Amino acid sequence: MDRANVDTDAIIPKQFLKSIKRSGFGPNLFDEWRYLDHGEPGMDCSQRQVNTDFVLNQARYANAQVLLARANFGCGSSREHAPWALQDFGFRVVIAPSYADIFYNNCFKIGLLPIVLDSKIIDQLFDEVKATRGYSLVVDLESQVVTAPDGGAFEFDIDAFRKHCLLNGLDEIGLTLQHSEKIKQFEQKRRAEQPWLFI
Repeated sequence: MDRANVDTDAIIPKQFLKSIKRSGFGPNLFDEWRYLDHGEPGMDCSQRQVNTDFVLNQARYANAQVLLARANFGCGSSREHAPWALQDFGFRVVIAPSYADIFYNNCFKIGLLPIVLDSKIIDQLFDEVKATRGYSLVVDLESQVVTAPDGGAFEFDIDAFRKHCLLNGLDEIGLTLQHSEKIKQFEQKRRAEQPWLFI
């Protein structure tokens, strides 16, 4: 996605925000750029005319799991639907020099990894991607390294707690459920001590 300041309305346009499920947004990811017509919820995207010039409609990027982006990715209005759409489309990682804070935090909540790399490295990766068909990056979260096909390795930082959650498939609900026995004990004690709350 070789453009800076990609906002959340471009990632998933406002008319698709009617659902609060995390799934089903992938077909409308970058809807206004991917298609030549105006998209609305419920449309059969397989019958729509695609914009063949748009990067994600090019065969060489089909089934990509890593989205390479420019600065300030995910800016604009706060909407959880933006990372949901990226993930539903098939992306597992976004690599950019910077992100809007809310978008960045929302990615971690659903298990989408936003990696920050220096803009000079991003420039290099864009040049290599454009020059090489079948270009593929390997992301090793455990080691916190992105490896290019030529063996070039680029380290990235990540908060230790967020890394733990991603490696163990834990979202906020999963973290809470790790304490389910303590929660159950608390509820039993509360019911015994304050039975009027449960009438």
